Amino acid sequence: MQSTSEHRRPTARAEEIAKFDHLAARWWDPNGPMAPLHRMNPVRVRWIVERLARAHGRDPAAPDALSGLSVLDVGCGAGLASEALARHGAEVTGLDAAGEALEVARTHAAAESLSIRYRAGAPEDLLPEAAGQFDAVLALEVVEHVAERTAFLHHLAQLARPGSGMVILSTLNRTPRAFLLAKLGAEYLLRWLPPGTHDWRMFVTPAELGAELRAAGLRVTDIAGMTLDPLRGAFRITRDVGVNYLLAAQR
Repeated sequence: MQSTSEHRRPTARAEEIAKFDHLAARWWDPNGPMAPLHRMNPVRVRWIVERLARAHGRDPAAPDALSGLSVLDVGCGAGLASEALARHGAEVTGLDAAGEALEVARTHAAAESLSIRYRAGAPEDLLPEAAGQFDAVLALEVVEHVAERTAFLHHLAQLARPGSGMVILSTLNRTPRAFLLAKLGAEYLLRWLPPGTHDWRMFVTPAELGAELRAAGLRVTDIAGMTLDPLRGAFRITRDVGVNYLLAAQR
């Protein structure tokens, strides 16, 4: 078991913060450098809403399926997922260490008349005062960018509500296919992402991530792949976790 001091080690990487701050101004441009997230966001949010709604006895198809549920969106960037979840009725707190991205998030949410609480920092900055306060803690396309992933996952687990809280992640598998498609293809061939956005060595397999979540006191409950449909230019949920995947765990 890790010591308390190990759990409180900083998990944000300065070079990653600078990278995403640099992209802040174009975050909401669906054809800009965040185009892959815009294509991915509808399907990943739908998957999240379905699991959270059913876990709380709600109808996932209801417009307010997440009404009253507290959601922490860690690494929220400029708020793509935060806004989508708020529209489903969730009480959303967006957390990010990239200050410029957060300013864009606040401005955009205000323009959309959405009430989202945005905070600067990393998950360890919310502890211990916010321990166990959230029905769901999300980290979407984040774990492949953090330092001290084991400590990061421990922080997420601590922030989820004991007994019922969920931790939901989406990330990239460390496979040759992910290297070809998500690294070489997306960054250098298709130019969907700025070169250098990802470090393939930071990608994590589902087996590794599952073991680390269990070590943090969580139980993995669901996993699904997100596969790009080249004809539609959109992602869909599949059983193929070889590149992008979603994972849900419960405290």
